[in-house]
Order: sequence, then C-alpha cells, then structure tokens
Amino acid sequence: MSVDQHVENTSAWAPFRHSAFAVLWMATVISNIGTWMHDVASGWLMTSLSPSPLMVALVQAATSAPVFLFALAAGALADLAGRRKLLITVMVLLFFNTLALAGLVFTDRVTPWTLLLFTFLSGTGAAFVAPAWQAIVPQLVPRADLQSAIALNGVGINISRAIGPALAGAIIAAIGIAWPYLINAVSFLVVIAALVWWHPPPSPPSDLPAERFFSAMRAGLRYVRASLAMRATLIRAVAFFLFVSAFWALLPLVARQELNGGPQLYGIILAAVGVGAVVGALFLPRLARKFGPDQLVALGTLGTALVLIVLALVKRADAAIFASLLAGACWITVLSRLNISAQLALPDWVRARGLSIFITIFFGSMTLGSILWGQVATSIGIPFTQLVAAAGALIAALLSWRFRLLQGDELNHSPSSYWPQPVVASDVSLDRGPVMVTVEYRIDPDNIQEFVAAICELKASRQRHGAYAWGLFEDVADPGRMLEYFIEDSWVAHLRHHRRTSVLDSEIQQRVLRFQANGSAPRVTHYLAPDPLRPASDQAVVDDHSLR
Repeated sequence: MSVDQHVENTSAWAPFRHSAFAVLWMATVISNIGTWMHDVASGWLMTSLSPSPLMVALVQAATSAPVFLFALAAGALADLAGRRKLLITVMVLLFFNTLALAGLVFTDRVTPWTLLLFTFLSGTGAAFVAPAWQAIVPQLVPRADLQSAIALNGVGINISRAIGPALAGAIIAAIGIAWPYLINAVSFLVVIAALVWWHPPPSPPSDLPAERFFSAMRAGLRYVRASLAMRATLIRAVAFFLFVSAFWALLPLVARQELNGGPQLYGIILAAVGVGAVVGALFLPRLARKFGPDQLVALGTLGTALVLIVLALVKRADAAIFASLLAGACWITVLSRLNISAQLALPDWVRARGLSIFITIFFGSMTLGSILWGQVATSIGIPFTQLVAAAGALIAALLSWRFRLLQGDELNHSPSSYWPQPVVASDVSLDRGPVMVTVEYRIDPDNIQEFVAAICELKASRQRHGAYAWGLFEDVADPGRMLEYFIEDSWVAHLRHHRRTSVLDSEIQQRVLRFQANGSAPRVTHYLAPDPLRPASDQAVVDDHSLR
C-alpha cells in the first residue's frame, strides 16, 4: 500500500489507541512547550544583551550546530545502547543544564557568550535525543499506524509552537525573562516520568556481539550513501532548509526592529507559525490525495518564499502574523514529507543512524543558513536579505526537482533469512578480516548488457549492508562467465549482512539470478585475509557453495 493510500484508509487519530504512544506524545507536547518558551526567551534576551543581527542569529546557530556535529554519533549510540535508556539519561542532564541557566538569569549574571554556551549545551542534548526519539516511534504503534504517528508527532510539535511562544511572551512581560527557563526545566521531569513508565518490547536475542561504536557509525554512513531514496531525501532537505533558515534566524529582529514590537508580538508571531502548522497538518491527508509528495514540497517552498517577501516589504504586525500562519502550514507540509520519505527508506537495524544523518543535514543547513543570513543582514539589511533568501529557495527547488521523494514507499525492509549461514572449514575469529566474497555467474552472452544493468542494483544492496569495495569482471577466455566480488570489514560484519538481508534484497537478487544460464546456481566463495598469528595450515578456512 502506498503512503497516499494509507493516509486515505487509516484514521489520523488511530495511534492514540495505543497507550504508550498517547502518554509519550502528551509528555513530549508538554516538554516542547517548555522548549519553545526557552527558545523565545533566549532569542529575546539576546536582543537585549547584544542587538547585533549576527549575535541574534548565533542563538539559532548555537541551537542547531550541536545537532549537526553530534547527531550521527547519537544515532549510533541509540542503535547500540538502547533508545529508552539514552533518552532518560540525556533528559536528566538537560534538566540540570536548564536549571543552571535559569539561576544565572534570575541573578542577572548572564552574558551574551554565557547564553550562547548554555544554548549550545541544550542543543547538544537535543542532538542525542532526536535520533533516538524518532527511532522509537515504530515501537509505539503497529506498522499500519506508523504514518499517522509520524504526522501526529508533527502536530504535537506545532501545538507546542502555538502555545509555547505566546505563553513565553506573556510570562516575560508579566513576571520576567527568567521564568521560561525554570518552566522548561520542570517540563523535562514530565518526559523522564513518561519514559520510566514505558517499557518497550525486548529486542530479539542475537548470538553475535554488539557492534562497536565507530563500526556502527561507518555502517550507517555506508547505508545512506548507497540508498538512492535517502540521497534524494537529503538533497531535497538541503535545498529547502538552507534558505528557510532566514525566516527563523531573523524573526526576533523582524519583531523588534522592523515592526517595533515587544516580546508579546514576537510570541504571537511564533504562535501563529504553530497554529498554521497544526491547521496545515489537519489538511495534509486531503492534500496528499490530490498532490504527490514532490508537488507538496514545491507548494510549501513557494509559500515560504512568499512569506519572506511579505515580511520584507510589508511593515505591519497583522501582515506578519498572517504570513506566519502560512509559514507554519508550509513548514509542516515540507517537513512531514521529508521525514516520512526518510523513515520509509530505512530498515529498523539502521533506523536511528539513518535518521541521525537526516537530522544532521537538517540542522547543518539551518546552522549554516542562520550564520549566513545573519552576516548578510548585517551587511545589506534585513529586508533585502529576506528577498535574496526567497529567490534562493525557489531556484534551489527547481534545481533539486529531479530528486524524487518517497522512493522507499514500496520497499520491504523485513528480514528475509534468504541467505544461508556460510559453512566454514574450521572456527573463524569474528574480528578477522577483511572478507572478500566472490559470486560466479554463467550468463548467456546475448543477455550480458541486461545482466550488468540488473547487477548494478545488487551492487547498491551490497554497499548498503557494509561492502566498501565491489567489482564485476568477465572471463576473456570464457564469454558469459562473470565474476562479482565485494569486500567487507570483518567476518562478524559479513555475518550481520546475512542476518540483515531483507525481502527487498532478496527481490533484487532474484532479478539478477533470472539471467543465470541453465537454471544453475551461482557459485559463492568466501575468502579471509591471512592472519600472520595463525599457523599456515589454518589459513584457508573459507567455504565454497552455491547460492540459490
């Protein structure tokens, strides 16, 4: 079933039937309200401590830069160490970090650089939370409700965006700018309690040792690099976020300098973004039945460019509020399509690592864009900078149009157990390597061109599972005798490849095997690099068997 068919046939509220999703969703909404209050207070506080456009933009950069720097490591850690345990640990650290910042603001001891430091530490916590949090969604609901759960998470974020900024503006004006930080610290306790209450299903047992940290990071990078669906998603993400970051980075200055407003106006504008996003999310299922994901992203980009143009040319608070409603609807439209495209491209074993790369690209683009547009605004002014960013967003959308989204819609990542365990002549140390696997095919010479085209897809499958070298050769003395080889880091890495072979991989391999002459099976041989510490008689511990 395609994503659009799923949206049509499944209730958008179905995930709330599952208590774990409902409890964690509510806790996240409460925490995100606190986070938005924190972000509004930091942006507004910096306009008082240092009103330079660059310094104000650096608040956004300090929030997003840690995610760019640490998200990949966080994704590997989430896949290895247990996502629930990691989330609880990081939430406790964020509680103490935010409580300390609240104390500095209460006592009037905060400086611009102190604020940036604590903002960076909060961003570091977010970097370790984001991949694990997104990766647990399939554990909270059955696969049939996964798309609705992803959409509801977006709705929750934007409900928080609608409430948090307006509440922060009112609290700052009424009782002081330190209180949003204290409220945010308390909100982390709500999430910690929900995570302590939740008990995820146990992971299936494995007789293989856990992956090592850096090996796991390499595996995640290799998978994403070899996945056409993920590469297309990441390119479209850069094309959008790099230019949309101008809206977020300059918004505090638009409210304060361009519109001569106070914290209440800034909070209302951000709340309008959240309201627009919630309304947009409610209409998304209907829009998804009329437009494909690429058309929706194009419409979202066009709408965001229009928002930037309105903010640049119309100096009225009501116009800014209405433009922000449109900005929120466009933001949730694009972000939800990109997020779903990334989720569908990834199997569970690499989900947190793959999503961490998506998040890295997201926040890296936002960080680079925030610094870039802050510097440009310092040189040429805020309105002209917004016009340049709007033009850039439209041009980038056109240039990236050929990279289609949701290419993983029909992909089946379920384990297939298609490959038999390799048979060896004697015990092999798991960390021995590298391992070279050869597959010998017999192809009708008239079908070689079609065979080569099919095996290129198999090449990508091998690389997604860890092969760092791959090649295909033809025997010049025996036309039609083709030899494929691929190399992996170690024997245990190759055994994991066997365990992780999916239905998708088996389908790709079957398309290649259709070219095998006379219905015979290709011959598969495994080779290990010599181990200088082992006796010569024990070196050739490899198998030689047929693949069917």
